[in-house]
Amino acid sequence: MARDVPLRRSLLVKLMVLATLVSAGSIAATAWLTVHITAVGIRQEQGQALADDARAYDALLGWAATHHDWRGAAGTVRKLARDTGLRITVTDTARRPLLDSARESEAAAAVPASVRSGADALPAEASATVDPLAVDTALVARTQGQGGPAPTDLPSALPCPEGTRCLPTPAPAPIPAAAPPATQVPAGAGTIDARAVGPFRLPAAERDALRGTALRTAACLRDRLHLDAQVLTGPSGRPYVKTALTGLYLPTDCDTGSLSRPTPTETRALRRLDTLANACLRREGGAPVQVGLDFTWTPMPTRTAARAGSRGAADDAPAASCVDAARRRQLAPYVAPPALLFVSSPRQPAATFLDLSPANRTRVAEVTGLVLLVTLAVTALAGTRIVRPLRALAGAARRMTDGDLTVRVKATANDEIGRVAAAFNTMSERRAQSEGLRKAMVGDVAHELRNPLSNIRGWLEAAQDGLVVPDRDLLASLLDEAVLLQHVIDDLRDLAAADAGELRLHAEPLDLAELIAQVATAHRGTAEAAGVTLDTAVPDRLPLTADPVRLRQAIGNLVSNAVRHTPPGGAVTLRATTPAPDTVTVDVTDTGTGIPPSDLPRVFDRFWRADKSRTRRTGGSGLGLPIARKLAEAHGGTITATSTPGEGSTFTLTLPTDAPA
Repeated sequence: MARDVPLRRSLLVKLMVLATLVSAGSIAATAWLTVHITAVGIRQEQGQALADDARAYDALLGWAATHHDWRGAAGTVRKLARDTGLRITVTDTARRPLLDSARESEAAAAVPASVRSGADALPAEASATVDPLAVDTALVARTQGQGGPAPTDLPSALPCPEGTRCLPTPAPAPIPAAAPPATQVPAGAGTIDARAVGPFRLPAAERDALRGTALRTAACLRDRLHLDAQVLTGPSGRPYVKTALTGLYLPTDCDTGSLSRPTPTETRALRRLDTLANACLRREGGAPVQVGLDFTWTPMPTRTAARAGSRGAADDAPAASCVDAARRRQLAPYVAPPALLFVSSPRQPAATFLDLSPANRTRVAEVTGLVLLVTLAVTALAGTRIVRPLRALAGAARRMTDGDLTVRVKATANDEIGRVAAAFNTMSERRAQSEGLRKAMVGDVAHELRNPLSNIRGWLEAAQDGLVVPDRDLLASLLDEAVLLQHVIDDLRDLAAADAGELRLHAEPLDLAELIAQVATAHRGTAEAAGVTLDTAVPDRLPLTADPVRLRQAIGNLVSNAVRHTPPGGAVTLRATTPAPDTVTVDVTDTGTGIPPSDLPRVFDRFWRADKSRTRRTGGSGLGLPIARKLAEAHGGTITATSTPGEGSTFTLTLPTDAPA
């Protein structure tokens, strides 16, 4: 069966498309939110992991810079593991375990890697190499960025006067009293941890003496220059003065020179450093230098100084290399040997980073609210477009209920709702037609009943008043009117039974030729009185199973209708044929005036007659043809009509040979 509504206009398709769009929007929003939260969580997790790595590296670097071996560092490792929730392992450069937070003791951590289980195996690559003499500047920078302790967080050297070059890396630099001499920066100064001081560590007596001097200098700067001067202490224990204007060369009469002079401990350490650096320079063919407290150097006054000065910056590279090598050689006995740091996840299930934190809950709520608003907006828009014609239909139905049979609705869309609107309009039109037929039927019934009743009442009143004699003729006239009245009532009863489905048939085998002959005999007298010839043309025998009474009534109604509409001198012919083995037809043909084509579809309507004059010549109740159609349908057959105006009409009754019980 072909679709009444095109697929693209189907309401079901529209609803499915709407649901698909809403679902797709929800899925896309959920996917975006999930990806966004996951990406943020991954970045946070990675950042936290790097921060934890840098924190562990800095803590262990500080231990290595202040201790000559790794004994006693187990407590530091365990504390780092507790704070970060990670496994901290320290091995030597041959990957032999030194410290492991996963072990209960430092002794247990010394189990060889060859006997460890798979879960205890170290990662393929170390997180960092802990060497205070070769600092990983990237990890140190991350530690400072996370707000952690900075191993080189020391006062910057003050800018020197014109013609000098100062150390750009952090180092203890008290405020100088006079312009320092020309210096150069060691090439590796930035890769040695500032906490690795070795022989430069001051004893308590020297620290106390310098601290007193620093306090007096700071007080002088506050009084004379109104500076916010503070006394801080460097990794070696040397105090220094820090001001808000650190970085300026401040000429002042405050005693700043005392803080610039090395202590006896520092003097011995500097001499040893000079010896190591100059030995290297002699091997390299360079001029000797003198190293200061900030590990910058100045050329030594020698007889070859003039020739060396002509080479300028050419001596900087070997001097820087030798000073850096001398520092590392001098500090090596005081720092722990290089070690490998492994930072890995513990053997417990990892906690998910996509927890319902307040920020994540807020994002979920925001996206959910946005999706809800969009869904409501789209649904409201689509619902309004769908409900608007339904409301129009509901309003039209209420108006029809109130009695307005002219109401119609616009059926613009070619979808299910448009089809419903078109069906409603058709129903409204048919109801208006039915209402008109009902009113006409009531008028016709009243007319058909009023005429015989009026005649009967008039003759009875006349007889009662003595105006007529109640003789045989009067009684015969009254009987004719009563019979006509009874005929109308019987026809109405038959139609009511047919409409209610209560018209029962009593089918039995019969001879249709004999039944037609009986009908012709019954109506021949009426036909002859009207001047109409009634003929039959049927086979000798036509076996049929039907209700003889109802079938005789149906054919009789057709014959009676034909006789009434045939003028005198005309003819009515009954003809029976068998067009198919299981079908018989009865044709009633007249030579009357015919029926116009516009009236032909209404000939089977109740109380409808082409002749509106309602004369006695063409009298009748107007129910004969509708009753004949109902009787034909009860037998499982049909009645059709054809007509040519001015030539006559033919009514064809088609019946199956076996009528339904």
